[in-house]
Amino acid sequence: MGALVSLISALASGEAMAALHRARTTAILYGLAAVFALCGVGFLIGAAYIWLAARYGPVASSLGFGIGFLVLAGLILLIHKLTTSMRNRRRARRRQADMTALGVTAALALLPALAKSKGGLGAAIAPALAVVAYAIYRENAKPTPPKQDPQDMS
Repeated sequence: MGALVSLISALASGEAMAALHRARTTAILYGLAAVFALCGVGFLIGAAYIWLAARYGPVASSLGFGIGFLVLAGLILLIHKLTTSMRNRRRARRRQADMTALGVTAALALLPALAKSKGGLGAAIAPALAVVAYAIYRENAKPTPPKQDPQDMS
């Protein structure tokens, strides 16, 4: 409730509008700085090309710049692919932990209702023991190594 009152008083005093104005101004200035930085980088690349063209010739310089930019593009894509796969694995682990926590929470929430039911606590203990046994099995089960063909040993 206190946060709502704070928000309403901020809107009434005009602080929110001032903050929005500052954020808009900052975004515009950063955008202009980015445009000027890109122009500067473009001129530096142009100057490097002119210098290399005078030293090695225009064809060799063009080939060098083309190959260099293609290598940079490939590196960027490779790094993106590696980080994306790591991020997906991390997300999958977090999702698995969340689902486990959700299952435990749901089981704990249903436990009082099951205790009062006709089957009693025994109806809840059997599935819980099965889940615990399966979790222990999964933790202790080692992945099987891939089978090798005896003919490939030569």
